[in-house]
Amino acid sequence: MATIAIITARGGSKRIPHKNIMEFLGKPIIAYSIEAALTCRIFDEVMVSTDSLEIATIARQFGAKVPFMRSEETSNDYATTVDVIKEVLTEYKKMGKEFDRYCVIYATAPFVTGGKLDSAFQILEENGADFLTPVTKCDQPVFRSFYIDENQKLKKRWPEYQNVRTQDLPVLYLDCGQFYIGDAKKIFTVPYDERNMVAMIIPTDEGQDIDTMQDWKIAEEKYRKMLEQKHEAE
Repeated sequence: MATIAIITARGGSKRIPHKNIMEFLGKPIIAYSIEAALTCRIFDEVMVSTDSLEIATIARQFGAKVPFMRSEETSNDYATTVDVIKEVLTEYKKMGKEFDRYCVIYATAPFVTGGKLDSAFQILEENGADFLTPVTKCDQPVFRSFYIDENQKLKKRWPEYQNVRTQDLPVLYLDCGQFYIGDAKKIFTVPYDERNMVAMIIPTDEGQDIDTMQDWKIAEEKYRKMLEQKHEAE
């Protein structure tokens, strides 16, 4: 099956300027995503979708292709990842290239590795699924959470779980925000809630949302620890 890796890297980051190419422990953070895709055994094409010439230049230096620039419509603050996927697949089709599957990898996902991507595709195939999302387990009992109502009163969000033991509460998971795998045809036709989708469970110490500089520092510390554990295992 023809498979494309799409690394998304918009140039207009607001909270952390130039986030997608900022140095992360010695090299631009986007390099980790590119290297993971290139070492994965699955991909026929590894490309970066960006509206920035600077990002495009760095992406090519690390081995990714940038056959076209991202449009204004998919570069604004309201464009979704799905919008970017559709644009990339459509542009490639115009070039005479079509793919059966795609894998979107975020530019700020240094914890993604080629081995992890290989494992994700194996999970997808073993389950006969069309889509896969990596998730981490919520480390707090979310069903015990509160909200503040319109009268500023503190209320239980799910009062029906008030007397349920913590160990008996449903287990919830959060999107890791690292990568997504999907069927290149069904992304155009199947609504999200109807997708035949499976999960890949990622340990919480192998992921970190990076929205602030504090997040960035936490991610670097987690990454250092991950490398230390890897070296100790070897």
